Amino acid sequence: MFVLVRSLRAGISTPHGLEMEGQTMKDERSVLGLATIRRNRGISLEQIAESTKISIRSLDAIERGEFRKLPGGIYNTSYIRQYARAIDYDEAALLAYYHREMAGVEGESEAVHTSGKGLFGNFRPASSISG
Repeated sequence: MFVLVRSLRAGISTPHGLEMEGQTMKDERSVLGLATIRRNRGISLEQIAESTKISIRSLDAIERGEFRKLPGGIYNTSYIRQYARAIDYDEAALLAYYHREMAGVEGESEAVHTSGKGLFGNFRPASSISG
């Protein structure tokens, strides 16, 4: 047991070929511990990508909570639902987290545009010009 713990701390590869030090770094950025849950269930991102046809990049973005890296629109919620099903996680909880995060991001961007001067001083954004 001592040897295993010591080797994990040293970042030595485990029998599964996973770099433990790298995993710790990813888990720190993982949303709701999704990467840990997935790994504990013995599921790889590659397996999820193969079964769902969602890119590994998008799956990784979901695990990290980097939802702005997803393609957008209805694809986001579809990808999140499929990911949750693949790791047997509560879809509603993950979608609620997604909606809270996106509401915060959208609120920040709206605050910039409604603050009076917008991004470019006294110029109005093109979206506010009717034509």
